[in-house]
Amino acid sequence: MRGQTGAKIGIGRGVEQVSALFAPVFNLGEQHPNVRVAFDQLFEPGDMILVGDLTVKVLATPGHTPACVAYQVEAAVFVGDTLFRPDYGTARADFPGGDARQLFESITQLLSLPDATVLYLCHDYPTTNRTTPCHQVTVAEQRSNLQILNRDAAAFVAFRQARDAQLSAPRLLYPAIQVNLAAGRMPNADANGQRYLKLPIREKA
Repeated sequence: MRGQTGAKIGIGRGVEQVSALFAPVFNLGEQHPNVRVAFDQLFEPGDMILVGDLTVKVLATPGHTPACVAYQVEAAVFVGDTLFRPDYGTARADFPGGDARQLFESITQLLSLPDATVLYLCHDYPTTNRTTPCHQVTVAEQRSNLQILNRDAAAFVAFRQARDAQLSAPRLLYPAIQVNLAAGRMPNADANGQRYLKLPIREKA
């Protein structure tokens, strides 16, 4: 899209922390992307972005990763991975740099918005009781989220840590991170002209 339209790409400044965490994982050396170069802009909480006649406010929502942000446009918020449908739950917080307490605080921030605010979801995972995909809910509906309902910060952290310990890593996590940290660019080609994505292998002791 950037190549075809000239559009700029921005992300939360927390991506610098994500990049630092994964630099030793991939051992890319000079090929590890410099996120300040890869992205056109690194957003701070409260930044205002002009998109045509719209003003977009940046909300920091760390917890799933340090780089997570939400984008508020009037009475609508694009929440990224922070929240899913109320019948499914919230993001995991066990990725490098993730923090369940920060995630709870980010969710609390979103749920403090007016009841009618529309939250646009990044993902939806239909359940056995709901097969129709859903891309939006209101703040009022999201307050009944089954993973945060009647849980304070300590209870949520305990729940999230126990649940995350049972989850496996997403199948395409490592390839996705290498491309995402470069703002969608594939790695530079090696001397043979071929591009490679690394897959770290952890040997058992």
